[in-house]
Amino acid sequence: MPSDRTTASRLPVAAGEPDPLNASAKTAKPCPICGKPHVEQFRPFCSRRCADIDLHRWLGGRYAIPAAEQDDNEVGEAGPGDDQSH
Repeated sequence: MPSDRTTASRLPVAAGEPDPLNASAKTAKPCPICGKPHVEQFRPFCSRRCADIDLHRWLGGRYAIPAAEQDDNEVGEAGPGDDQSH
């Protein structure tokens, strides 16, 4: 005996109504590497290949998180190893 979900997936969806079994595909962002729809297993990517490309970019230094340089002589800030509890 088929379950309700199996039966529901065989029923046509009325035009203009969201498909409850495929709702995330319409609202999800595309793969950031190639632009194809993402696959849940590799989210946010569409495939292992795109996930590996992204990892290679991070490890190769192509992506970087900017950091603000800090002056060594800034007033009022303790540096590492400075203990102001005395």
